[in-house]
Amino acid sequence: MLDRPASSQRARLDMYNANTLKLGLFGANCSSGRSPTRVPERWSASWEDCLALAQMADAAGIDFMLPIGRWKGYGGETDMHGETLETITWATGLLAHTERITVFGTVHAPLFHPVIAAKQCVTADHVGEGRFGLNIVAGWNEGEFEMFGVEQREHDARYGYAQDWIDAIKKCWGPEEDFDFKGAQIKLAKVRAKPKPYGGTRPLIMNAGSSGPGQAFAMRNCDAYFTATSEARRGGAEVMKKMVAGIKAEGATLGREIEVFTVGQVVCRPTQKEAEDYYHYAIVEQADWGTVDGMLRIKDITPEKLGEEEYKKKREYFAFHAIGGYPFVGSPDHVANQLAMVSHGGIRGIAFSMINYLDELPFFRDEVLPRLVRMGVRER
Repeated sequence: MLDRPASSQRARLDMYNANTLKLGLFGANCSSGRSPTRVPERWSASWEDCLALAQMADAAGIDFMLPIGRWKGYGGETDMHGETLETITWATGLLAHTERITVFGTVHAPLFHPVIAAKQCVTADHVGEGRFGLNIVAGWNEGEFEMFGVEQREHDARYGYAQDWIDAIKKCWGPEEDFDFKGAQIKLAKVRAKPKPYGGTRPLIMNAGSSGPGQAFAMRNCDAYFTATSEARRGGAEVMKKMVAGIKAEGATLGREIEVFTVGQVVCRPTQKEAEDYYHYAIVEQADWGTVDGMLRIKDITPEKLGEEEYKKKREYFAFHAIGGYPFVGSPDHVANQLAMVSHGGIRGIAFSMINYLDELPFFRDEVLPRLVRMGVRER
């Protein structure tokens, strides 16, 4: 491990470096990553590949890794996310084998008892010497909840439970030796939770709630808020600045400093044409439509509800622009310019996926990262 000063909350939020734009890898714990594709080189999510990727990313200066909390695949020919590694144990293993990178665990609040989750997070945090982060999800996939025998709450009620859950976890991480906890939905007696998080400060917390209650939950509790930026990006950096300013202002009304993150998919090749051709081949020509239909079905989006033509438009947009987040497709110059624009728009970081992370990250490291340094949004 590198020598690192005692962890402060600001240092955790900065991920212990001065990069203006934080870059992270998203979804590497799940088979196929964020790409519903049938190409043979699609991501395996094996432990061996995840470990090699984390060490490569660590050495390259990538800031964080963010997993997906997934328990069941979506079907189709590839059964995207049919094989996944549980995120807190995954994070703990990666933290033990890296030195700089922050690694998140993604936790379904209704499926993990808060005392157990608090202890798991602290264990990972000590292994990583303050480099663990918690991504909270309230849950949306009813088929997964059935596996656990847990009934999915109504949408707004999910965040009421999540509020009790994170309050209980923060209490476990706090200074008290023994305590009782009496929330609206969670009640705990004579709790003792030691050790406390590494360095005397709590792990970084993020959330990506998109609904009104979800965003309100993030504003109250989280350090990093993930949001889509596709519409703002079409308007350029100034439109994005207004969007980010609105989110930060909402956090400020609660006395909180919120950083805004987003997600995307990177396909970078030596020329614009090579990148666009490969993206079209992998994501359009080789799309696993069975997986896409499975994902939409869970969201109650079907041809019967929308009609064949409207459904076709919806599934194509979902496959090409939504599952992996906004696509950054092009030459190193184009991808770097797009990422720099996001940064100039006030976005603090982006978690991105690749069709095969191990194959594609070296070119991104060698060609895109130096350009971002020259543009002033990354440190050398």
